[in-house]
Amino acid sequence: MIRVNPLPVVPGLPQPGRTLVVGVVNVTPDSFSDGGEWLEPNAAIAHGLELLEEGADVVDVGGESTRPGATRPDVSEELRRVLPVIGELVAAGACVSVDTMRTQVAEPAIAAGARVVNDVSGGQADPAMLRLIAESGLAFICMHWRGHSEDMQSKASYADVVADVVA
Repeated sequence: MIRVNPLPVVPGLPQPGRTLVVGVVNVTPDSFSDGGEWLEPNAAIAHGLELLEEGADVVDVGGESTRPGATRPDVSEELRRVLPVIGELVAAGACVSVDTMRTQVAEPAIAAGARVVNDVSGGQADPAMLRLIAESGLAFICMHWRGHSEDMQSKASYADVVADVVA
């Protein structure tokens, strides 16, 4: 007999009894996945609402491209990109995650209603991020990271990618 562990209960996330589907809204001019198609707030909001209609359980909103060679926006630009989108999607009833490596972006996003922080640096880019997550009690998506976009490719060498990432 195969035993299946029940899905964990994560405060703040929908509990549909199945794996969650996350829709991605990159509010950047140079995203590797959509080429900047959702840069303008109205386009990003419409895309987020479309993802919800198509069955996304969570909408992940990010304002910094992590494609190789991308230039980091300053904090004020990242906030300008994500906050209106997060606010409108939350107002529409969406469970929103903010994709950021900065506490200066995560904190206002949380205040705007984001229920998840998706940090592609796993808390390494901003030493205050893990404290913020611990204090907020929010769900945290902790990713594997080798460095910022400008030099991450030069750091992506692995003897055994699975063992190296686990380590």
